[in-house]
Amino acid sequence: MDEKDKSKTNEAIKSALARFRLPIAVVLALLALAFGWDAWQQGAADRAASSVESEGTRLQQEEKKQIAEVVKRFDQALTTPAVQAAVGAGDFNAAGKAFGAELPGSSAVVFLAPDLNSAYAAPATFGYGRLATLDATLRDGVTRMAVARVDNKPMLVLASAIKAKGEVQALATAALPTDTLTKPINEANPGGGFVSLRFNQFDLASVGNKEITLLGSVDSLKLLDNGFFVVTASPQAALSWFGFGPIFEYGLMVLLLIAAGALLRFGGRLLTGVAELDDDEATFAQQLSAEPERKIVVTEPAKRAAVAIERSIFRAYDIRGVIGETLDVGVAKLIGQAIGTAMQAQGLKEIVVGRDGRLSGPELSQALIEGLQLAGRDVIDIGLAPTPLSYFASYQLRTGCCVAITGSHNPANYNGFKIVLAGDALYGDAIQALYVSVAEDTLFTAPAAGSLQTRDVSEDYTRRIAEDVQLERKLKVVVDCGNGVAGMLAPEVLEAIGAEVAPIFCEVDGTFPNHHPDPGDPKNLVDVIQMVERLDADLGLAFDGDGDRLGVVTRKGEIIYPDRVLMLLAADVLERNPGAVILYDVKCTGHLASHILRHGGSPLMWKTGHSLIKAKMKETGAELAGEMSGHFFYKERWYGFDDAIYAAARLLEILAARDETPDEVFAALPSSFSTPELQVPMSDEGACYGFIESFRAKSTFEGARIATIDGVRADWPDGWGLVRASNTTPVLVLRFDADTKEALIRIQELFRAQLLAVDKGLALPF
Repeated sequence: MDEKDKSKTNEAIKSALARFRLPIAVVLALLALAFGWDAWQQGAADRAASSVESEGTRLQQEEKKQIAEVVKRFDQALTTPAVQAAVGAGDFNAAGKAFGAELPGSSAVVFLAPDLNSAYAAPATFGYGRLATLDATLRDGVTRMAVARVDNKPMLVLASAIKAKGEVQALATAALPTDTLTKPINEANPGGGFVSLRFNQFDLASVGNKEITLLGSVDSLKLLDNGFFVVTASPQAALSWFGFGPIFEYGLMVLLLIAAGALLRFGGRLLTGVAELDDDEATFAQQLSAEPERKIVVTEPAKRAAVAIERSIFRAYDIRGVIGETLDVGVAKLIGQAIGTAMQAQGLKEIVVGRDGRLSGPELSQALIEGLQLAGRDVIDIGLAPTPLSYFASYQLRTGCCVAITGSHNPANYNGFKIVLAGDALYGDAIQALYVSVAEDTLFTAPAAGSLQTRDVSEDYTRRIAEDVQLERKLKVVVDCGNGVAGMLAPEVLEAIGAEVAPIFCEVDGTFPNHHPDPGDPKNLVDVIQMVERLDADLGLAFDGDGDRLGVVTRKGEIIYPDRVLMLLAADVLERNPGAVILYDVKCTGHLASHILRHGGSPLMWKTGHSLIKAKMKETGAELAGEMSGHFFYKERWYGFDDAIYAAARLLEILAARDETPDEVFAALPSSFSTPELQVPMSDEGACYGFIESFRAKSTFEGARIATIDGVRADWPDGWGLVRASNTTPVLVLRFDADTKEALIRIQELFRAQLLAVDKGLALPF
């Protein structure tokens, strides 16, 4: 390039820059304003959080005073001469009338004998919440306060013991309106936040936008040791557009404004310093022409499924099939698109996908994700993950949707899909609707494919549990994951909460080379029992293939069946949540209901199946649920889904807080003579359900109470028996439980006769 051409080129550049000087300055100024606005937004969120925190601290002190004042008035009313004289004379009716006159506004005043027999005679009529409060004051010897339903509305319930010469003469309880405590909350000013007075999970009063508690920063301020809290929530911290803090962004704003002003004022002089083009420098056009030719790669369309999609894999509460027979990548892709179609109908966009350690998992996951993307859904792939981690990720990443690719406790050649949409586990008609959308070719195809990103939430999960649970003393625990996917996380979580962990078979291997990962079968617990004995450990824990089922064995080698584990977990939850609903399935021991009642809870038996249990928990507001299969569902302090790893942490928390050994703790629970889950293979799923229908119609059990919500369960005063159809494999499931060996044998023989009367060819395992 000669001097003349260079001069012309430089002049052209200067001219262009001169023309665009004003637009460039405007862009710089707008960018400066954007940084300033972003910094102000972050500062506003911080100020709102500080304001809510300050208001919460003030309310905590005010509500403590209110509670203390109410308790003082209650106790003073009990000590009046008229009340004391009536109690001394054993006239509880007169005591109640005298007490009511001393405490204006009180209702449901009752004085009872300290054995509480009259209340336990009809606990549902008396009220589980009131009964639990009386139990607590009898146990602790202090006045207790709770919130419970009285005359079908929430009331403050107080209870106290009246003593003479160190002996309890009577127990007294009364109810007061909840607004006795709510004045400070009703007069609160949370700014842009939310405050409430809460008893366990019930808000007595609140001010502000409660939706903030779902996405914002939530704190619970304890009010004495009685289950009452002041709950505060601040708006979600403003996310920076640019990823910087407010101080840095204010600095950038100033610099950009200075640059824009300088460009406008001194731009002419700055342009004279533009560097001239070098002879050897290639022009933009020359650079483009020098690039190698770009080739467009066209991928072949996916091949159609080699396996025809069968309705039989769409089961009661998940999808499950045999690889190469009823399930392959083609079917998985169609299922992914069907799930995406259901999401489209509900306006749902993002979904988490995780998979267990089965050999078929990676290719099924890829195919499922392709189907979801084809329906326009944005996928977050968390890779290898226990099923509870997929559930957790749907909360942590706020998608509300997930698919866990897992065969659970089934043989290695099985796999399947557990699906959650908008926070609800799919079951029943919702599962069948996925098949219909495939069969009738009503699948949604989006104009543009959805996005895909990968995330690892295992550290978040471990940290969340470790922040919630820490053991008061170290327990030595043998953990057997049966080479299932729980092995990647369970030992780490239990170590994080303070346990000493001895892992066995925790290497993830989809062939399950050591034993099948099903803790519901006693033969799969032989290894963990032997290792607990050899290492003199406190406890043994076993997990199933995807980490949502738990097995427990003691130092003495005793298998603690899940229904007895649930007794211990329920008693602990009910200490903080008097009157709470505790849900359990039809396979659980008959002693469980009475144990829950004795601890002030509301027992409810329901159908077997993780999706069915979760739906019933939402319907009833249950704080805890459990199945005989080893699924445990915590709502208290957790999210309500079945999570064996979290349940193991809570179990260790309870045991570590007791002075007794785990063997002694479990020995104190009601026990019985029982069988594990017994299975009778059938030809197919249809044969299972057909048999149950015939058995329900033909069987007669004299003197028994019959329940048919799931199969047929017959309860006698000294034991019970059950037969039902499995929803995961083509087998009949039976279980028997009784107070004595003789009763157990009698009940088994009664069932044997009735079962063989329906089908004399059954191969019964008892």
